[in-house]
Amino acid sequence: MHRRNFLRAAAGVALAGARAQTAMPVIDTHIHLFDPTRPQGVPWPEASNTVLYRPALPERYRKIAEPLGIRGAIEVECSPWLEDNQWVLDVAARDTIVVGTVGNLEPGKPEFGRQLERFHRNPLFRGIRYGNLWGRDLGAQLDRPEFVADLKTLAEAGLALDTANPNAALIGAVVRLTDRVAGLKVIVDHLPQLDAPTEAAARRAYDANLRELGKRPQVYVKISEVLRRVEGRVPEDLAFYRPRLDALWDIFGEDRLLFGSDWPNSDQWAPYPTVFRVVHEYFAGKGTAAAEKYFWKNSVAAYGWVKREK
Repeated sequence: MHRRNFLRAAAGVALAGARAQTAMPVIDTHIHLFDPTRPQGVPWPEASNTVLYRPALPERYRKIAEPLGIRGAIEVECSPWLEDNQWVLDVAARDTIVVGTVGNLEPGKPEFGRQLERFHRNPLFRGIRYGNLWGRDLGAQLDRPEFVADLKTLAEAGLALDTANPNAALIGAVVRLTDRVAGLKVIVDHLPQLDAPTEAAARRAYDANLRELGKRPQVYVKISEVLRRVEGRVPEDLAFYRPRLDALWDIFGEDRLLFGSDWPNSDQWAPYPTVFRVVHEYFAGKGTAAAEKYFWKNSVAAYGWVKREK
């Protein structure tokens, strides 16, 4: 083939790929919103973090995400301050790219029911986050009847529980949680980042717990925080990440995996387009039907979000 024709053909393939990428609607199920310039500041990120310490608001996110085909996002709370639940809802009300929020409330406390009723009046409020964050311990709390009762209330309201920062102990706790509150939808965040135990017995227990969660249709997994730093660099090729993605695909299948970018926290590893490209390449290889489930249909099943009119 003549070089000029070859380049023209290659450009055509790239353009077709870009169009295909943006033709499928995408819902990003894991972003964070915060504004360090507020009078009250923010509990996270710290001012010393030069990558993250600037406003992360829907307008900025939209400019980054829309060119890639993202049509909506679910905010996951990154503040332990109660009134930041309301702050996020107020911010989300002004931009329809936010289709839901996952708030921060503490089951097992006397005020939980009242607080849940308050925030759940807003249809954007789709659940709460509880896991390895802010000094919390899901496994320990499951021994408290009032904690379990509040999670049953959450399930009865049709809301979901996101975990946070998984380790082997948290995976075991999610098995116990779904034993006790079978009707609760649970979304395990950032599972690609988890390093499995190296000790043989602990590894067997971890693998068994993960397989058990794979049998439970109310448990979803976010393929988020995929990229990682290895010896000072962040690999950007899919081949490096494929074994972990294959393992999760084999356990949870096409109906239980969700796309989440972890923006802007993901900027500490790579720009948003790079984060998106790695998972897009992987799931595009699974076929259109599976990709659609991963990129948006499964998020409807997990969170029950509703499209907002512009």
